[in-house]
Amino acid sequence: MDTTTALKRLNLWNQRGRFVFTRADLAKIFHEDSPRAFKAGVQRLVANEILLRPVRGVYVYALGKSGGSHTIEHIARALRRGEYNYVSLESALSEYGVISQIPVDRLTVMTTGRKGEYATPFGTIEFTHTKRRPVDILPSIRDVGRPLKLATPAAAWRDLKRVGRNIHLVNEQELAAHD
Repeated sequence: MDTTTALKRLNLWNQRGRFVFTRADLAKIFHEDSPRAFKAGVQRLVANEILLRPVRGVYVYALGKSGGSHTIEHIARALRRGEYNYVSLESALSEYGVISQIPVDRLTVMTTGRKGEYATPFGTIEFTHTKRRPVDILPSIRDVGRPLKLATPAAAWRDLKRVGRNIHLVNEQELAAHD
């Protein structure tokens, strides 16, 4: 794959609003005949800083439209594609203003997939597994126009207690005001 063709294809996807890709996504976009040529092409795009590799297996089109502060959510979605994921715990409670500390460089995500923590240049993504079924999750999350849905204040509080996190930072009076 030559750089010009790669840029055209990446720009086309960028116009559609897509600028974060998994390795499998790139394989479909570039249609390389040989795995060796595909690997070399991706390495060349990374070396030329056309693609950024924030975490293994996920790539961000550096020249594409930025997701701003939501780029990390796009990366989280790519890491746990096919699972139910939503912003919860300290990240959600901070957005609602009911927690005394604001997690600046950390995104806490509940997922039906496996737990894990990923350090990226955009911040750290912390996945916490939930055994809850999607039918039980859906009523307690909101679509707020971002890549990941956001837990309601009550759901984020419930998740925080359920996973045994520090609940002393939460202002329960402020939390009650959001009900």
